Amino acid sequence: MKDQNCAYCMEGDLVAKFGIKIAELPSSKVYLFKEQSHRGRVIVASRHHVSEMIDLPDADRRAFMDDVARVASVLHKLFKPKKVNYGAYGDTGCHLHFHLVPKYENDAFEWGGVFAMNPDRVYLAEAEYAALVSDIAAALAS
Repeated sequence: MKDQNCAYCMEGDLVAKFGIKIAELPSSKVYLFKEQSHRGRVIVASRHHVSEMIDLPDADRRAFMDDVARVASVLHKLFKPKKVNYGAYGDTGCHLHFHLVPKYENDAFEWGGVFAMNPDRVYLAEAEYAALVSDIAAALAS
């Protein structure tokens, strides 16, 4: 069931405010987070409009977590972060999604701490977004 007010259900302009669609996986949709203080930051959103992981049947929950792990593997391969942080928020937007945030030890901005939801520091040119989307999509497809 789609929620007409949910960015992940409706996509289009609602998602475009913060993300760019990269790919659709078996249980999720993957978006590049426009604010790129952490190069490679993405969102993995469930295909199901549920608020909590416990709202998914066991098989769907496992499939979603498999997608999250697949995307994390791609981020490690492409961007070589020291660590990927995972954030599952949604206090106001109740659609299950994870922020996957590559963290780099040489980044004094947030290394060793919790990542900011939107630090509003780094935005890219359209060509840079297109290259990141292309690289991540190709790695997910292989």
